[in-house]
Amino acid sequence: MKTFLKTDVLRRRKSELMLFLKYNDVCAQKFLARQIFLFKGHSRNVRSRYHSPPTESTPCSETILIALSYLVMLILFPIAVFCCLITVKEYERVVILRLGRLRKRGMFGPGVVFVLPCVDEYHKVDMRTKAFDVEPQEILTKDSVTIAVDAVVYYSIRNPLDSVLQVANVTQSTKLLAQTTLRNVIGTKNLMEMLTAKETLSKTIEQILDDATDAWGVKVERVEIKQVSLPVSMQKAMAAEQEARREAEAKVVAANGELVASENLKLASEVMEGNPISLQLRYLQTINTISNKNNHTIILPFPTDFFKKYVEVMEN
Repeated sequence: MKTFLKTDVLRRRKSELMLFLKYNDVCAQKFLARQIFLFKGHSRNVRSRYHSPPTESTPCSETILIALSYLVMLILFPIAVFCCLITVKEYERVVILRLGRLRKRGMFGPGVVFVLPCVDEYHKVDMRTKAFDVEPQEILTKDSVTIAVDAVVYYSIRNPLDSVLQVANVTQSTKLLAQTTLRNVIGTKNLMEMLTAKETLSKTIEQILDDATDAWGVKVERVEIKQVSLPVSMQKAMAAEQEARREAEAKVVAANGELVASENLKLASEVMEGNPISLQLRYLQTINTISNKNNHTIILPFPTDFFKKYVEVMEN
């Protein structure tokens, strides 16, 4: 009956979502999508593939052990009560195994949860966002360059049942998977792609990790590549290449400047040739510049006009 009601509620919520999709109400779409997601994956009665069928009967030996545990608890009351109650915080959930079997509700919390001593085994799961560093990995890129890359991964547990029942150590498994995924993805890229497209590579690694860890109840929220370390020889080669490129650009700029200066000098000489007074003013300006430098010896150029007149007098 409970299964039928749960299926019926889910069917109604899906029909409501399709109705709002027809009218393109964005806010309602997000709200209903979240409700269905919470109903399917975040309710307290989430079932795992390891959950025993509800119709399966409890063996007689297990029933006897459970009854004995209750009897011991009653004998040691009220001291035993303090050992049977555990506090589950708002961001935590508790998965309880009774004699190795998952209890019907699956997970419990938040609040005070009753645990039967000697029979129940409980696992607390922290559902807050956590992070771990991926140690620097020596990776050979597609263009045969060895680089060291490290990253940081942010994740959270969305399904406590799967994180307990389907993987032995969810944090360690996610960390190892992140290392191998980082090596595999970067190994298919060139060095320049790695240096210029870090954000794209981070998104690719995040998507691959999220898909791979979904069966463990893990949601990978963000992956960031922190640092890319190049070999010393490669750093020197890249620095020399950049220096040569800057020198070439400087030479091009200097050559263009000399070309412009020569063109301007040509225009100035043409103007002075047509106007002798401007040439004389330039001559006086040059003498003034030389005298302002506090030189002990001043060399004055011999006026060419005077020399021409002297030659004419001697010829006559």
